[in-house]
Amino acid sequence: MENKEELLKHFEELKAKNIKIDATRGKPARDQLDLSLDMLDVLNSKSSFFYDNLDARNYGCLDGLGIAKEFVADILDVKPENVFVCGNSALNIMYDLISKSFSFGVCGSKRWCDQHVKWLCVVPGYDRHFAITERFGFELVNVPMLDGGPDMDLVEKLIKDPEVKGIWCVPKFSNPDGTCYSDEVVRRFARLKPASEDFRVYWDNAYIVHDFDFDNPVKLLNIFDEAKACGTEDMFYEFISFSKISFAGDGIAAVAASKNNIEDIKKSFFYQTIGYDKINQLRHVLYFKNKQGVIDQMRKHADIIRPKFEYLHNYFTKEISDVCSWVKPKGGYFICLKVNKCAKEVIAKCAECGVKLTAAGCSSPYHNDIDNEFIRIAPSTMNMCDLETFADVVCTAIKILSL
Repeated sequence: MENKEELLKHFEELKAKNIKIDATRGKPARDQLDLSLDMLDVLNSKSSFFYDNLDARNYGCLDGLGIAKEFVADILDVKPENVFVCGNSALNIMYDLISKSFSFGVCGSKRWCDQHVKWLCVVPGYDRHFAITERFGFELVNVPMLDGGPDMDLVEKLIKDPEVKGIWCVPKFSNPDGTCYSDEVVRRFARLKPASEDFRVYWDNAYIVHDFDFDNPVKLLNIFDEAKACGTEDMFYEFISFSKISFAGDGIAAVAASKNNIEDIKKSFFYQTIGYDKINQLRHVLYFKNKQGVIDQMRKHADIIRPKFEYLHNYFTKEISDVCSWVKPKGGYFICLKVNKCAKEVIAKCAECGVKLTAAGCSSPYHNDIDNEFIRIAPSTMNMCDLETFADVVCTAIKILSL
């Protein structure tokens, strides 16, 4: 490592370059969004909108077009009757389910607003997940992320408390550290025996088809197959979104759940809407056709995004592997650097150079990174020139503060 004087001099040179790089969110790059432009042409004024004995332009079909449910079921490897297709945001579905559980209870259970609710949060984790449960005043309880997933010994201990009502999970390419849950972790989730009958696992499978190498994809056990063997299907909601597959603002999203949960969701959502955007559901089905069509598209996404992650991994390995650690990404949208008690200072120092990172503490509930160690890196929107500058700034800041 260079001495501090050399690093400080280089840092001043970087500051003088008037850099403007925003790496605060994991958004698809413009060339990724361009991949799906042809989807806008699959429907026009001469198209047929009649499917499943229904006019997709009209009211009705609360849980989604039948062909849309079959399409999503194919990707998640579940039955169509266990799928509820909504609008463009999985996060919106999660918020609605939490809100309805808070106001009306889960499948006839006592309303959460009448109880003290605790919620388990895997750390590091997704800030928008934490924000939902913070919004409803739940007591958020940290669960450390280990090599193959959450600390299941701790999870199994905590769910013995009847006040614990749920847990946030991103099982494949977890946001932000990229961890994929091992087979044993998935099986232990399926075998959970919570004290509360309305305990729910929010299984956000946002990156189910976001591998970097589709010739050797990361395989995640199907949570419903495992849960069925244990008789625990009612414990899970699985979510999927097309926000990083088609268009970030105009994809489709869905939840998969047991028969009991689907009926409860239908009953609750009946009062909220007559139906979601079925034309957009139809557009996605006609364009992608099936799971293989989605995989073919995601190979193109991988060709765009993979080189960015490979570059950062190699650069970080060369420059800062002696002072911080991270999971080598095999898919998803993030790298999470774990530094030695200086994350907040690194983020502030990068900002001095014009590089914006996600706010310090975002990967922990209440934005309270107890050990001040997690830095979320989101390289997807940068071109390679900006990526080189970005890597230089981040590594220089980390080395200065490590010294």
